[in-house]
Amino acid sequence: MRTQTPPFGLSWLKPLAIWLAGMAALVGATAGPALAQDDRMTPIAIPAQQDAIPLATGPLPGATAPEAWHSQYGSVFARNVTTATLTPFLPDAAKATGAAVIVAPGGGFRSLSMENEGWDVARALAARGVAAFVLKYRLNQTPQDLTAFATSMREMVSRGPPRRSDPRAAFGELAPQIADARAAFALVRSRAGEWRVDRDRIGMVGFSAGAMLTMATALAGEDAKPAFIGNVYGPLAPVTVPADAPPLFVALAADDPLFGNSGYGLIESWTKAKRPVEFHLYEQGGHGFGMYPKETTSTGWFDAFARWLAMHGYMSAK
Repeated sequence: MRTQTPPFGLSWLKPLAIWLAGMAALVGATAGPALAQDDRMTPIAIPAQQDAIPLATGPLPGATAPEAWHSQYGSVFARNVTTATLTPFLPDAAKATGAAVIVAPGGGFRSLSMENEGWDVARALAARGVAAFVLKYRLNQTPQDLTAFATSMREMVSRGPPRRSDPRAAFGELAPQIADARAAFALVRSRAGEWRVDRDRIGMVGFSAGAMLTMATALAGEDAKPAFIGNVYGPLAPVTVPADAPPLFVALAADDPLFGNSGYGLIESWTKAKRPVEFHLYEQGGHGFGMYPKETTSTGWFDAFARWLAMHGYMSAK
């Protein structure tokens, strides 16, 4: 697949993603006070994942650490993913609208919040008639030992947020993940008939680093072309918006320790380009609230996202 040199600012993308991985792993913002008692990382066996379909991108070049999983905040996370997979969550045929969403969990490209930002989101979409596909994309290698991994995250956070780097280099460093996202779109379109999906009604929603991947997939490639995109607590740096940019949904908590005080350039960029955009700024919620039940209005983001999909016609069959 051919990759364009992106005409938009990506200088924040990879270095900030790496740093926020450490933040998300070490601060209680990921889950909030209700789950603080579960903030320790505990290794677990790799889930069976019988329905996961390996993508055509193959194994991560040069990888030595095998895939591993752990629990934290009452949820499960994957690390050292070396082969990307896509797991379908299909609605009942009587409910199917023909729309589909590729779901990209976050984790700073060093881990993946597979349950809170993946499976739970996909199940909720399928329950409303939208086919969902959880993308387990390849990750940067981290120490195989979980304690060493946690130590590396603390060291990363202690160095503070990175300075901006060359945007072309940052984009190139995301090449494996963008390739995985494109392969996911290709797979869904190739099996659209089997999965009762309309090839032209496939969107993507991502969380944190997954939101970064969603934005890069939508703006920097030629063959994925999401019909719509969702950016849930990802960076909101300004970009150059193409004339045919898809409708954008954004949700962020004002008290997000990573992006709550970094401005709303992305929203302004979409607005100036006269492209559809909906922005929900919640008073509280922290970072990584996902599908966790919390006593904050941020818990309502999914219902808002579903209503937004309905407004654009994706909650009913064509």
